[in-house]
Amino acid sequence: MDTTAVAKTGTEGKLWGGGSQPLKASYGKLMMWFFILSDALTFSGFLAAYGFSRFKYSSEWPIADEVFNHFPFLHGTDAPMFYVALMTFILIFSSVTMVLAVDAGHQMNKNKVVTYMALTILGGLVFVGSQAWEWANFISGEYGAVETRSGKILQFVDASNDNKRISITDIAMGESGTERTRHNESEGIWYMSEKDLPSVTLQQVKTGFEANENLRVRTMTLNEEGEKTVLDRATSLDYLNNRGIGIIEGANLTKNEYGAPLFADFFFFITGFHGFHVFSGVVILCIIFFNVLLGTYERRGSYEMVEKVGLYWHFVDLVWVFVFTFFYLV
Repeated sequence: MDTTAVAKTGTEGKLWGGGSQPLKASYGKLMMWFFILSDALTFSGFLAAYGFSRFKYSSEWPIADEVFNHFPFLHGTDAPMFYVALMTFILIFSSVTMVLAVDAGHQMNKNKVVTYMALTILGGLVFVGSQAWEWANFISGEYGAVETRSGKILQFVDASNDNKRISITDIAMGESGTERTRHNESEGIWYMSEKDLPSVTLQQVKTGFEANENLRVRTMTLNEEGEKTVLDRATSLDYLNNRGIGIIEGANLTKNEYGAPLFADFFFFITGFHGFHVFSGVVILCIIFFNVLLGTYERRGSYEMVEKVGLYWHFVDLVWVFVFTFFYLV
């Protein structure tokens, strides 16, 4: 008996029977597509959770135009969504240069591959830096708010100026009346560092609010026009004096001067997760870029590695379109 005979599987000569490339794609490309598919499912789950929470707390969700209204070197200028739109354009443009790099690789044109990949890397670095700048502004805040006993926030507007937002630092009057006692190492062992004190106290805000008849309190609740509810003067004084318990400046994982804290949690997690993908993509692009400079793929006779990293970069760009839509437009 011939013990070396191979059993028949019934797939001999067929596309998936072995010995051929399904869909004319190499093993490396197929694995990249599998990774992209699994990562797409991950982002889908995150965005679905965000959408569910947004729907559940729709009456208290922050208004994106008010949260993301900063622009570099234009302090105090209301530029809603301008900077985010610029970030999006830069990332999409980097996807175009990535396409051109892949096309140059098909033509075995090393110089063009180097040029277009360098532009792609530059676009990725600018995007990551822009996202870090946006995070810094989101964390530091701009106007500040007063926290209530129920965990809601009270913002302030000027009724004489078309209910324009006003900062708590512009409202505050009088001395803070509080001083923090600093301890040194000889007085005890401290396991937590001291938190920074707010720039103003609740009492200073109350004093300034009572002295200016034009000031009003704005709550988190949206009215029928989709705008935050502005209270009348008497109700504003009642809310501030009887419900306010502390000052909130900026946003973190537990407090958010712009609205529901859950918005900040999702913002940090989802945009941070995407930012990590962009940063990882830049690192991989740099590695492939230096290999191109060294002529590695020229000697191999194929720039397939450029094409594979290009697939990942296009995926990162596409995900940002959905993140941008969910957080900034809807």
